Amino acid sequence: MPKSTAKVANRNDLKDNAKQTSIGVLSACLTDSIDLYNTTRHAHWNVKGPHFHALHIMFEEFYGTLEKDIDEVAERLVQLGGTAMGTSQSVASGTRLPPYPADIKAGMDHLNALLDRYSAVAKAVREGIDETDEAGDADTADLLTAVSRNIDKAVWMMEATATPTGER
Repeated sequence: MPKSTAKVANRNDLKDNAKQTSIGVLSACLTDSIDLYNTTRHAHWNVKGPHFHALHIMFEEFYGTLEKDIDEVAERLVQLGGTAMGTSQSVASGTRLPPYPADIKAGMDHLNALLDRYSAVAKAVREGIDETDEAGDADTADLLTAVSRNIDKAVWMMEATATPTGER
């Protein structure tokens, strides 16, 4: 048995460069996903209009899925020796998403604003899949692939529900 020392962060045998690449990718995806989760909750609470019920339920489904994915991403990050930063302050200072307009009320306005953000996260997650796979971390690439499927499904559902810009 290997001797235990304080210098050993974990016993995951991935190469250090793969760990560092994955930690960076996972940290960025975690921050964006927490921001997206909070934004989706905001939309869920504040949506108004003739599509209220359907959007309220759909947004609840989305943030429920995000919550599970966030947990998986955070746990993988820690498994690799990173620190999962989930405080409001760290998310606010690290998110790559634009600020969500706090004055939106109309359902289709929420839907379109969320669509922009979900699409941005989908793109970033797909880039993360490629980065982590290239670095030699197939497990993280696989985890992000599952996250990507969930985000893409949400985008598809919102696109199927959205009215073209200008039709409200």
